[in-house]
Amino acid sequence: MRGRGYLAFFVGICLTAWTCYFVMEDQQQRQVRSGFRRDVEKVARDTQVRLQIYFDTLYAMRGLYVVNERVERQHFHRFVEELNIDRRYPGFQALQFVRAVPEAQLQRFVDQVRHDTSIDPAGYPTFRVHPATRRPQHYIIEYTEPLKGNENAFGLDLAALPPHLKALELGRDSDAIVATERITLVQDASGEPGFVARAAIYRNGVPRTTTAERRAALVGFVAIVFRMNSLMREVLDPALLEHLHVRIEDGGFQDGKAPGPGADTLLYDSDLRVWTHQRHAGTVPGLTARVVLPVGQRNWIVSFEGRPGARYGRSQLPVVLIAIVGVIISALIAALLVVNRRESLARQGLQVSLKELELQKANVEAARHDLARVAAKLKQAQTNLQTSEKMASLGALVAGVAHELNTPIGNSLLTATSLSDRVRDFEQQLKDSAGIKRSMLDNHLADARRACDIMTNSLLRAADLITSFKQVAVDQASGQRRRFRLDEVLRDTLATYAAQLRRAACTVTVEVPDDLEFDSYPGSLSQVFSNLIANALLHGFDGRECGAIVISARREGADLVQVQIRDNGVGMGEVVLHKIFDPFFTTKMGQGGSGLGMNIVYNIVSGVLKGTIQVESVPTAGTSVTLVLPLKPEQTPVADTQAA
Repeated sequence: MRGRGYLAFFVGICLTAWTCYFVMEDQQQRQVRSGFRRDVEKVARDTQVRLQIYFDTLYAMRGLYVVNERVERQHFHRFVEELNIDRRYPGFQALQFVRAVPEAQLQRFVDQVRHDTSIDPAGYPTFRVHPATRRPQHYIIEYTEPLKGNENAFGLDLAALPPHLKALELGRDSDAIVATERITLVQDASGEPGFVARAAIYRNGVPRTTTAERRAALVGFVAIVFRMNSLMREVLDPALLEHLHVRIEDGGFQDGKAPGPGADTLLYDSDLRVWTHQRHAGTVPGLTARVVLPVGQRNWIVSFEGRPGARYGRSQLPVVLIAIVGVIISALIAALLVVNRRESLARQGLQVSLKELELQKANVEAARHDLARVAAKLKQAQTNLQTSEKMASLGALVAGVAHELNTPIGNSLLTATSLSDRVRDFEQQLKDSAGIKRSMLDNHLADARRACDIMTNSLLRAADLITSFKQVAVDQASGQRRRFRLDEVLRDTLATYAAQLRRAACTVTVEVPDDLEFDSYPGSLSQVFSNLIANALLHGFDGRECGAIVISARREGADLVQVQIRDNGVGMGEVVLHKIFDPFFTTKMGQGGSGLGMNIVYNIVSGVLKGTIQVESVPTAGTSVTLVLPLKPEQTPVADTQAA
């Protein structure tokens, strides 16, 4: 019998060792990789969003020339001053205008710049074109703001620099924003890598549908000059870089051959960044990733490596607890087998066995409490993941609204600046002449009326977007019950997704009557619509250039409403459809999906809104989600609402 006790103890120790190995090698390794993927996706997404904001500024500069292609130096200077670069756009090195000058007009261009006193009363008597070359066409930096610190770029002929010339010619012929390869800025003595993004400016009213027409209509380029270290300082969190190595290399033009890696293609290396004095060594095996970012007709190759440390390390506490509990249980089982044998021999053995049983009971109770604490921690982790999912949704919502607001506010700023210049010119004409013609006054009034209409329409559009965003944000943050119309909640939700829908070329058709009034929870219903629309964009239209979503609603009896959301996406198979509401189940693991979106939808519909949900889908034939919701659900206790 004693041999059986030893055997039971040995088996228990083996099972404990296997459990510790499983927790250490499988579960914790999954958690580390999942955290690494989230960090990689965040850095890539933040970099793209930051570059898109800067390129939107480039489009705004281009719009300045669309209003008036003869933008004087003082106008360009005032426009850049209004942008407040030092505070709002610290990633910039300079904003520039590059003039296309034929060889025959070069000397006249130089004389005009030297005698330009619109900003400096002394002009620029030392202005010269450098390097001095003779060629049919010159591309000369005429305006650069701020001028202080960028004097070396003033008058630079980019046609004499092959990397710049290639990007300029591609931008001229394609009418798109084009970025240069890795360059060293002439105005930067530190030798840090940088790049320039430019957009072509053409004469107004001239056709430019073909390459030849665009070449003939070219006036010049607006440009934004970047230093990579300054740009990435705005994107990356220095605390994250203690655990994550980020390296960016230029992959060449998208339609050309990618250059080989080397010092000439290296744009950024977090181990060599100038704002830290630390250098890291070593990586965590298996924690590497590579992302390709499209930037101005070029590809950036972004490589990531995880560093050893607390962020990507393994916790030893669960393994130690499991080992201790396993050894105790194994010892108790072995002791129980030995004691049971002694019970039949003597009363004293029976008493010892009872004591051992009491001790076993106490240990089992302690183990139960440990398991209960572990279960509570797992539940808290699930709650944190759901909160992260909602915060990620809110972050995407804020980014979309910010992107939508940029256009109307930029148009209003541009129109107001242009109108101010027109009024100043009109005042000057009044001072210079004894009288004013009626035709001149009519033209001035027409320009002022047109500018007011543009600013009014743009600001009304911005106000509508802000109102929709405020209503959705207040509803989702407060979770309060109130009366609302279904079509208004749906309209506000779609307004926050306008940018994502437009980028995905997705059309939305709404067939909802305006008399469906609920007494329910608009924030929870908006969260359901947001998750379903996000699922359609992420999963339904994956690999497709466009898509369509149809949202319809109708009454079912006096107190129920049926809402149906249909798309023409790729659909789902039976296996995916069977697990769609399971938590942590997703077909996009590591690609932006957390597996909690549809689980949250199910909990809200069934728990908060007191309705039902049904999903139907066929591969390649789209997906249909049907909600049956009461107009006035039963009052849900506060605790239950918060839990849902």
